Amino acid sequence: MMEDRCLVMFAKFPERGQVKSRLTKAIGEEKAAELYRCFIEDLLERLSGGNYRFQIAFYPAGKEHEIKKMLGNVFCYMPQVGGDLGERMKNAFSRCFSEGPRSVVVIGSDIPDLPAWIIEEAFFSLDDHDAVIGPSVDGGYYLIGFRKETFNPDIFAGPIWGTEDVFRQTMTILQETGALVYVLPIWQDIDKIEDIAAFIEKSEKTEFTNSKTMQYLRGSGLT
Repeated sequence: MMEDRCLVMFAKFPERGQVKSRLTKAIGEEKAAELYRCFIEDLLERLSGGNYRFQIAFYPAGKEHEIKKMLGNVFCYMPQVGGDLGERMKNAFSRCFSEGPRSVVVIGSDIPDLPAWIIEEAFFSLDDHDAVIGPSVDGGYYLIGFRKETFNPDIFAGPIWGTEDVFRQTMTILQETGALVYVLPIWQDIDKIEDIAAFIEKSEKTEFTNSKTMQYLRGSGLT
């Protein structure tokens, strides 16, 4: 079962001024970078031990040494390759499928409280669906996955990345190809300062209240 599944987490190296640009404008480069690092570490703790292969797709490609030094050598790493996010995701899927898994799921790293059951539901849905997608509150998506025989690289060429219409555009493309798509629950990602208050309110009532993300938010005065 594990060899048939692959979960890929897309992550940027948390360098000051290079991540979370909208948050940076509100809280500064240092806090934005440290907060994003907490996102990554919380996701690794929650998701890296599941019943699937786990890979970190890092960006930029030249930061391999730095990200391995930060996160350790216990994980499998691969560089993100391509000119934009769509091309990088397409290439990640192609590479993973070439290594043998029957189903591949890609997630972002702006959703630190994403629970393991979401990942299991995503893989389970691919038993009888062509694709799976998880919409985020901001109009994008936090997860997308395919079976090897239903993977369609063309869907990554259509959406306008970084807009509030990415999920809708992607769904339109998938439906036009006749794909049977499983839609996961909507989830809150953290891109803007306004997202933090809603995230804190939700997380205080869950086990995620003790996470690195929440501890950093409290300790840095962002709560």
